[in-house]
Amino acid sequence: MPLSFSTATAADAASLAGLRSSTAERLTELHGRGHWSSSVSEAGVLRAMESCRVLVGRTRGRIVGMLALATKKPWAIDTKYFTPVERALYLHDMAVAPRMQKRGIGRQMLEAATEMARAWPAQAIRLDAYDAVAGAGGFYARCGYTEVGRVTYRKVALIYYELVL
Repeated sequence: MPLSFSTATAADAASLAGLRSSTAERLTELHGRGHWSSSVSEAGVLRAMESCRVLVGRTRGRIVGMLALATKKPWAIDTKYFTPVERALYLHDMAVAPRMQKRGIGRQMLEAATEMARAWPAQAIRLDAYDAVAGAGGFYARCGYTEVGRVTYRKVALIYYELVL
């Protein structure tokens, strides 16, 4: 399913909050409560947009996928596990609408993020994924990201991945 991509604007905040919340609800239905269970408000999305570039994927004008890229390292990332580069981006808050999953949208979102990162310019994309049944680690590995470490941060098991550009 081909998508069109754009950088999110404030007008997209309500749709993005709905997308992120419905994804969290679906993960909770499938895997029980966990760190992935948090809903997101429109105000929370707008705050995140102040420090991130949020990429949205649309089909027929509707947002079906999103991810955020930032230059600032998230709290749970320990850079000692990653390839030393001058300019890295950090991927977080990725979501695909539950009814649209398993259709290649996530892969297309990551490919668009890679293009965005190269144009930024950045030399790597880094992320952490839950090391749990609700985690997306296997997905990132299938999309070409390399596992570089496993850690426990504040009692949460994480897997670090990177894509060197």
